[in-house]
Amino acid sequence: MHDAPKAGDPRPTHLLSVAPMMDWTDRHCRALHRTLSACTLLYTEMVTAPALTHAEDWQLKKMLDFSGPEHPVALQIGGSDPAELAEAVRIACAWGYDEINLNVGCPSDRVQNGAFGAVLMKDPDLVARCCAAMMEASAAAGGPEITVKCRIGVDDQDPQAVLPDFLDRVAAVGVRRFAVHARMAWLKGLSPKENRDVPPLNYPLVHAMKARRPDLSISINGGIQTLDAALEEIGGGAGEGGAAGVPLDGAMIGRAAYHAPDLVLGSADRRVFGLDVPDVTPEQAVARYMPYVEEMLAAGVPLHRITKHMLGLFTGRPGARKWRRVLTEESRLEGAGTEVIVKAQACVAPAD
Repeated sequence: MHDAPKAGDPRPTHLLSVAPMMDWTDRHCRALHRTLSACTLLYTEMVTAPALTHAEDWQLKKMLDFSGPEHPVALQIGGSDPAELAEAVRIACAWGYDEINLNVGCPSDRVQNGAFGAVLMKDPDLVARCCAAMMEASAAAGGPEITVKCRIGVDDQDPQAVLPDFLDRVAAVGVRRFAVHARMAWLKGLSPKENRDVPPLNYPLVHAMKARRPDLSISINGGIQTLDAALEEIGGGAGEGGAAGVPLDGAMIGRAAYHAPDLVLGSADRRVFGLDVPDVTPEQAVARYMPYVEEMLAAGVPLHRITKHMLGLFTGRPGARKWRRVLTEESRLEGAGTEVIVKAQACVAPAD
């Protein structure tokens, strides 16, 4: 597999990223996604600052450990206390992440009750203080860039007024990279699941923010289902096509990248990052993933925790349903090993 970008590499990894998703983008998911794309920026699940600052060593390892091939990888942290976030960053810097991101977009009740996530859109000055503390802690530890993922507003806010003010206030302390979920978060009356679909998308507003603040790196998130759609938002990526309006600096794909990872990521290094490499097939991804699976099994990880992220491979191929069924049912059997993956793959028809 070709090499991932290194420090100083001119290829911006944030051109394409896989969004942080609770219960999905764990280290096993990221290891699979990395078999398909060497360049795409991969985010962790959100980890709260209190969880990090109160954790014992074994708990930190469980929350923060990842394998070297996962680079470039970003840690997302949730919190609203500047001192606590700074301490969380100090701890996380020892693990070697390529980016640390502050969550200002999650609409769940648990996050609201903790006074962080999307509710922080109501207090941009607090977000700015949090980011300033995080940046100072990261700089002192020789750590990575601090970034922000946000919504365009919450509840009855006017996004046309709220988003530019939010970006200005947070950028004033030195944050230069934002990922914007192009929907409002309706904290009253909608579930977290509904907040991913019901509030209408407002892509033009995000593009307008890039036109207004060309000095900032702005990526777009929300509703992007295909690599073609991502390329439209970023102006065609590496010399391909073009987008209406001002091209954005990156596109962040969530559920589509999880449910059909080969369709979204298999050609990303060529189409988005401009590498002269062949696209990665699902079969190649499985073969590349096998050594990781064996390593995790040897470490005592149950097979089903690893293979659940593989279910979306072979989407649209004859036999994909049998692939999913074999993995789902037989990966939970006592002593299940890589032979289950081999058996499941035998159910899939060869590619045309």
